[in-house]
Amino acid sequence: MEIHFQGGKMNSYLIIGIVIFVGFVLGQEFRKRNLPKIIGYLLAGILLNPNICSFVPKDITGRTDVIENIAIAFISFAIGGTMVFSEIKKLGKGILYITLFEAEVTFLVITFGFLATLPFVAHIPQATTWVATFLPVSLLLGCFGSPTDPSVALAVTHQYSAKGDVTSTMLNVAGFDDILGIINFSVAIVIAKNLISHETLSVFSALVVPFFVIIGSIVLGTAMGFVFNNISERLESQSEGVLFVLLLSFLTLCWGLANFIHVEEILSIMTMGIIVTNFNSEKQRVFQMLERYSEELIMLLFFTLSGMHLDFKVMATATAVILLVFFIIYRILGKFIGTFIGANLARSSVKVKKYTASGLIPFGGIVIGLALIMQQDPAFGKIGSFMVSTVIGASVVNEFIGPFFVKKSLISAKEISE
Repeated sequence: MEIHFQGGKMNSYLIIGIVIFVGFVLGQEFRKRNLPKIIGYLLAGILLNPNICSFVPKDITGRTDVIENIAIAFISFAIGGTMVFSEIKKLGKGILYITLFEAEVTFLVITFGFLATLPFVAHIPQATTWVATFLPVSLLLGCFGSPTDPSVALAVTHQYSAKGDVTSTMLNVAGFDDILGIINFSVAIVIAKNLISHETLSVFSALVVPFFVIIGSIVLGTAMGFVFNNISERLESQSEGVLFVLLLSFLTLCWGLANFIHVEEILSIMTMGIIVTNFNSEKQRVFQMLERYSEELIMLLFFTLSGMHLDFKVMATATAVILLVFFIIYRILGKFIGTFIGANLARSSVKVKKYTASGLIPFGGIVIGLALIMQQDPAFGKIGSFMVSTVIGASVVNEFIGPFFVKKSLISAKEISE
């Protein structure tokens, strides 16, 4: 049933207003109970999901793409802003070792885990051979599982004003492993497509093209960051409102240019954030302004709209449930094993060894976007729905349990009070 008014069917503006209000109310209710607000935001999105709420149009998530992309742009910029060179140098090789091993070990655990279990636990319609079906599915699930959603850790650490080695390591690793996740995806999708279509796999398409995409993203983000620095430093006497408008314009410009030249939007904006936080004399003013004026709304919109993307019809199949359970188990296992190996090789502190992995459980954001990009390719028509349902389902589960893991690890590390 759809609700109608004098002016006709409920419009997008009214829906967005309801989304913001319900997300705000539930976020505040969770905050009052000393729980992360983002859980309230996610719950609001699920309650307002078109499959549950009859007055919400089925195509509402398609109409909010611009809002979601702007929210992701702000979050990506903020994540880049946590990568301060002096902090990274202080923690040293710990961040690099942990990032490399937790991301790549997770990729390997998920890939080989599914290679061993998929033929026995999952029924994929029209599956042809092991090489053409189970191998590409396992590769793609592996690359989807390697990144962490840094926006959850960012939201929780800001809510509780967390500070310390575990907090810094967690945020920096979560940001860096998104870069590795994008690299993994860029390579894996080319290999998977060739396996499914039985095309000849060339070194150029598998390695050279993804390499130039990554380099192009970094170059674009670096250029946009330095131009922003040059202009913002001249606005020292201007109000924060003027600075906010400048930042919004650069984030949308960077996203649009990345899309236009076919490089990674998120990586470009993260790079821009890195340049601003390390080379802008007004960086403290920029990021404090960002936290004061936009973080509450941006986080609310991003997580609430993410909850609205869940397709319950796809999630209802037995295969999707089985894939979801195994994916979550393999991913958590990979994160803990990889973090343990990396932290020990880097000889990190006992706190970093014990508590960092729990902060890397959150999952979603960039991965949902990558999964949807994969589904749009006709080559993945046979496996696309299974992949997307697994990724979105795992995102919802991990985004719910992730904040609790993050908060608990920071309490145990004594970097926030109970």
